[in-house]
Amino acid sequence: SGAVPASPPLKLIAKSGYLTRPKLLDYTQTVEEKNQRAGDIFRWISEGKLKVTVDKAFPLDEAVQGHEYLEAGKSTGKVLYKI
Repeated sequence: SGAVPASPPLKLIAKSGYLTRPKLLDYTQTVEEKNQRAGDIFRWISEGKLKVTVDKAFPLDEAVQGHEYLEAGKSTGKVLYKI
């Protein structure tokens, strides 16, 4: 976790490289597929095959402190915001 080191995008020009930022829609085509994949994850959690570690939970009014915590690379698991 933590910040990704800066890398000048122009370094990619010589090799016809490019940058992408994948998102959920790049991996699922339908709502049904998304729901199936989410179901798989929740099943793995309930079966103990996937461990989810919650490092810290911040009240929403402390969102700034939560972001600072993440940006400082202090997290060792998921950081949540309580609504």
